[in-house]
Amino acid sequence: MVMRVLGECIGSELDKVVVVLGYQSERIAEALGGLRFNPKVRLVVNPAYASGMSASIRAGLPVVEKDCDHVMIVLADMPFVRAGVINLLLHRSLSSGCVMGAVSVKGRRSHPVIFAREIYPALMALSGDAGARHLFQTHEKDACLVDLGDGYDDRDIDTPEDYAQLCE
Repeated sequence: MVMRVLGECIGSELDKVVVVLGYQSERIAEALGGLRFNPKVRLVVNPAYASGMSASIRAGLPVVEKDCDHVMIVLADMPFVRAGVINLLLHRSLSSGCVMGAVSVKGRRSHPVIFAREIYPALMALSGDAGARHLFQTHEKDACLVDLGDGYDDRDIDTPEDYAQLCE
């Protein structure tokens, strides 16, 4: 699943792709095969992965914060994300001038998400497993939501049962 999402990120217009690894990082890095050697890709190990999504954000952001004015977070457990969705969010968010953006599915915010440089300090201050959800609540008026309608499957695969259902 990680390999599939990584392939879509590489195929998108993103300049850099940081893959934050945690649990079984060596095994997952190996499973990425040749994709991990793509010039766009940088692997980062998050030793605090058990403390939640915020630790992954804090591990990955320093790799791009000096060179990139925006950072997009694409979850590796969402197997239906496509390069076209990444590009659409990227273009719409950048042209909006908003400090953050996200896709919207059936009236609710989903992933991927994008943040401007001015939000980086708030991202680095995150803790726990909630990710950046509260940032959208506090900056709601300055968020670009890209409605993908009913055609985008934003399921995330968090459990063995989710995976079994996906395989059916």
